[in-house]
Formats: sequence, structure tokens, C-alpha cells
Amino acid sequence: MASSTYTVLVIAIIFFGSLTVACTANFYQDFDITWGDGRAKILNNGDLLTLSLDKASGSGFQSKKEYLFGNLDMQLKLIPGDSAGTVTSYYLSSKGSAWDEIDFEFLGNLTGEPYILHTNVFSQGKGNREQQFYLWFDPTADFHTYSILWNPQRIVFSVDGTPIREFRNLESAGVPFPKSQAMRIYSSLWNADDWATQGGRVKTDWSKAPFTASYRNFKANACVWSSGSSSCGSNSPSSSASGGNAWLTEALDSKDQERMKWVQKNYMIYNYCTDTKRFPQGLPAECKISS
Repeated sequence: MASSTYTVLVIAIIFFGSLTVACTANFYQDFDITWGDGRAKILNNGDLLTLSLDKASGSGFQSKKEYLFGNLDMQLKLIPGDSAGTVTSYYLSSKGSAWDEIDFEFLGNLTGEPYILHTNVFSQGKGNREQQFYLWFDPTADFHTYSILWNPQRIVFSVDGTPIREFRNLESAGVPFPKSQAMRIYSSLWNADDWATQGGRVKTDWSKAPFTASYRNFKANACVWSSGSSSCGSNSPSSSASGGNAWLTEALDSKDQERMKWVQKNYMIYNYCTDTKRFPQGLPAECKISS
């Protein structure tokens, strides 16, 4: 009996002493609705969250916790039918004039036309690193998983486990990388018909309102930042990554690289690293370094 009790105690210590915090969210516990005057709702005992947009207002939420590195998943089902003019954003961001940010934005479209998945990375207040994609499925018909892997070496955007974009830490080449500012998770649904659909040529059809996007199954395997310290302890978490913390040093293997190339070849519709007209003085430094 004593041996059994000791074994349970050891397991508990190992579990609760893990370097990172892994959780499956209950939206009541892990998120705050921040705006929308009742247009955002938490349903099904905290398992589902919906954001809505009408002509008067959109809505949004944010995480209660701040993170400094993480492997974060959220399942979204986007606005069905005519979603032109709407933007559903899901992103990480810090505060201040030199903020860091990692963006998923979903640009709505006319019925039957594809959504555009817009991605961007800001470091120290500088963005302009847009890549855009069509998706290889209808994101309004069911929930799909949108993931951000953010560790000290790279940021990887994935859809249903398929990587679509990697932004590597190239500080050695003078490229700032988000690594020192804790970020919260934010999401909002809002009207952007001045630019979102076909450059603003297609406006929001308010007769179709309210527009609703749905969220479920948020999962965080992450370093939580609180009171000036990280749940991962060391300022160099890569030195202690093991077991359940392997994401802290995770990189794309050859299979992942091939899958990402497939997405970029077949579904990428804009890449700032090939837009020479936009950067007449030369492409950004990270664009010139081969992967």
C-alpha cells in the first residue's frame, strides 16, 4: 500500500512539475469576451465560442493568460455563404509601440468563391511579411484546426497538421524575431469591406447579417508568462526541452518540408518575398536567405 501511494505521489510530482502548461480549454476559464455587446457567446458549458458581426458591431475575445512560446491549436468554422467584406482574425500579440504579433486572418468572399487565409509576422513593431493562401477545403462546412508553433528558433503556421509557412529566427542576419515579449491570444470578427474582398470592390451585404464564426477545442502546450517569469523557468528553454516539451526545439522534418512546399506551390496566392515591385530597394533580408 505504501509503495502504491509513493508511486502515485511520484507520478503527480512529475505531472505537475512539467516545464510547460498543457491544457484543453474551457472558454469560460481561459478566455474573456472583450467587446461586442453580447455578440460573442460562450455555449455548451464552455466548449464552444461564437463571434457575430452585424451592421452595428463585430465582437472579440482574448486569452486570460499570456504566453512566451507555445504550440497552440484552435478549431474554427468560418462564416458560411456570402461572407464578403468580413474578416475573422485569430492571432497572438504583445502590447506597446514595438509589439510582436503572429497573425491568422480569414478574408471573406462571395458565395462560391474561396476564402483567403492571410498570414503575417510582426517583430518589434515591424510587419509587412504577408503570405496569403487559398485552402484545399471549404472552411465553412466544418471545423478545421489552425495551429501556431512558436519556439525560440521558428514560427510555423499549420492547417489540420499541414505546415503552410515557416518564419525562422534569423537574428544573426539582422532580422528581429519575436522572443522576448509575452503575447496573448486574440480573435475578432469585424467589417473590413474597404479592403478585405477583391481590394474593397465587393462590399458587405448586410441583408445576410448576422455573420457568425465558431471556435472550439483550443489546446495550449505553452510557457505561461506571469508576474515577470515563465512557467518554463529558464530563459533558454531550448536547453531543457524533452518529452512533452519537445515542441520547444521542434523543427520541420523532410516530410513536413515537402508538405509545406506542396501547399505553397498549389495554394499560395501572395508572397511578400517575391514582390519586387513592393520592395524596389531590395527584398527583406529573410527573403534572401535560402531555407
